[in-house]
Amino acid sequence: MFTRDIGIDLGTSNTLVCVKGRGIIMREPSVVAVDVRNDNVLAVGSQAKEMIGRTPGSIVAVRPLKNGVISDFDVTATMLKKFLRDAVKGSLFARARVMICIPAGVTEVESHAVYDAAVQAGARDVDLIEEPMAAAIGAGLPAFDASGSMIVDIGGGTTDVAIISLGDIVTSRSIRTAGEAMDEAIVTYIRRKHNLLIGDRTAEQLKVSIGSAYPLETEGSVEIKGRNLVDGLPKNVLISTQEVREAISAPVAEILDVVKLTLENTPPELAADIIDRGITLTGGGAMLRGLDRLLAQETGMNVHVADNPMDCVAKGTLKRLEIGIEGDYYDKRRKYE
Repeated sequence: MFTRDIGIDLGTSNTLVCVKGRGIIMREPSVVAVDVRNDNVLAVGSQAKEMIGRTPGSIVAVRPLKNGVISDFDVTATMLKKFLRDAVKGSLFARARVMICIPAGVTEVESHAVYDAAVQAGARDVDLIEEPMAAAIGAGLPAFDASGSMIVDIGGGTTDVAIISLGDIVTSRSIRTAGEAMDEAIVTYIRRKHNLLIGDRTAEQLKVSIGSAYPLETEGSVEIKGRNLVDGLPKNVLISTQEVREAISAPVAEILDVVKLTLENTPPELAADIIDRGITLTGGGAMLRGLDRLLAQETGMNVHVADNPMDCVAKGTLKRLEIGIEGDYYDKRRKYE
């Protein structure tokens, strides 16, 4: 009655908030608009994202997380406070019990920063869960069984690859190459090939609309607008699916390499389970067309994209929250004294 159990998928690009008994209630970009003259926060989430690249000098739209970890502590705490306040709106509220996802490869200092930011935002109890574990639970994999499951979670700032068995991570790898690295690669490619400067939002739209990791039967093209670097004037350019695929080939290759490296370090018994069950893709990056086919070709295994891959981490966090607090079925909570 006086508390609320909240799960947060604190991502580099987007933050999802779920509440026990209600499911996912919030899906907002991890962006904060700040007035640099007085450090006042003007907007959080979607409103702040609309300001990126369009603000006057006195207003800065910032992403307080970089590569899955906090780069601006105060702004992150402010953003979390806004999300927590919205999550408990209209209820009798003391302080929330919160579970937050963190990438598998973060350091103790980085994970402690997430914990401190949640406490400063008003959470009563804070628990941390690694993203691949949450993604596996949310994707419906038998994470607590005595069998191996392989999850590849491709978010905005990090890609986490993990082998999971008996409710814990057996082996994992995490690289800070994911969706945003693909966007940056598209910006660089178009600048180099077409002498056209575009923003990250345009690059993301290109990736979503016509991007692919594997040749498609039907490929398209889209016209983009940017600034000509030769004369400084606005210019339109037609970009094809093949060009986008060429642009993102380097970050996609890094993801393939980390998947293969994780498989090489998998115990034989669990490797046999993975051959039977295949590899599951989650996260926004899993929606890149042809990525599952490319992974299947490179690894020789079945590769499946989870249902609603962007929601898997948040859903898994909510399920883990219910297990950890109510049933104490599997309780390996990180504690910070």
